[in-house]
Amino acid sequence: MLINHDTRCALESVVDLLNTAPQDSAADQLADVGALRTFVDCHRISDVGTLGERDLRAVRKVRERFADVFAAGSDRAAAELINSMVAAAGTTPRLTDHDEHSWHVHYFAPGASVADHLAADCGMALGFIIVAGERERLRHCEAPDCKRAFVDLSRNRSRRYCDSRTCGNRLHVAAYRARRRSSAPQAR
Repeated sequence: MLINHDTRCALESVVDLLNTAPQDSAADQLADVGALRTFVDCHRISDVGTLGERDLRAVRKVRERFADVFAAGSDRAAAELINSMVAAAGTTPRLTDHDEHSWHVHYFAPGASVADHLAADCGMALGFIIVAGERERLRHCEAPDCKRAFVDLSRNRSRRYCDSRTCGNRLHVAAYRARRRSSAPQAR
């Protein structure tokens, strides 16, 4: 599946936004406006001015909508969620070449809130996944103690863990140790 740079960045933003949600004992990583500013800066989200509590609440709602897309039971259900979100954001596609980036498309309207920006750009990126018939690439980690979201962009759609160096490796090591224990001679 061919995904351009902008779509890949938007998909990374969706995943990182989803993974800020509280999970089990982990606290919400978008706990305050400062955390939202850090997220915006980390993802180099352009055209964002001063952020406030209203922005924080709106971004959390967008995060919930993205979670619904990942959990959707069908392409049609996911498409309806995306269409609703993108329409509510007041999508206005336009070409831009800001900040030393080559020409690319922004889907958010000029002056849009950060929540509308995320809903429009990231919603369209998710839409491209649906159009390509690749919704099964929107996944959650299969490690029993981790439910982090990720987009499987592997060639053969075989990725199972959010991070093979942490969750994947931890499970492989545990399976190896269990096999070793079961094949070891029993002490009497």
